[in-house]
Amino acid sequence: MENQTEINFNQRFNGSDYVPELDQKRLTGQIKRVYELMRDGKFRTLGEIEKITNDPQASISAQLRHLRKKRFGGFTVNKRRRGDRENGLFEYQLI
Repeated sequence: MENQTEINFNQRFNGSDYVPELDQKRLTGQIKRVYELMRDGKFRTLGEIEKITNDPQASISAQLRHLRKKRFGGFTVNKRRRGDRENGLFEYQLI
């Protein structure tokens, strides 16, 4: 895994609704918070991450997807079910 000093959090995000002047600072803060929490390699649900970072679960999910991209570190993000399979609860791990 790359170390923290090699991760460039100033990469531009993209998407049809992305406006750099409005979104870059907010999204950069989100990805930093998610990375800082998840770099310990522990499995956490989106709800658990939300309680610690205060970021919305949809944003957390998006940032975990970004962390898989080469420009954001190319990390492995593992996903597995937690508890009763019928509940549909998943937890995530950053490697």
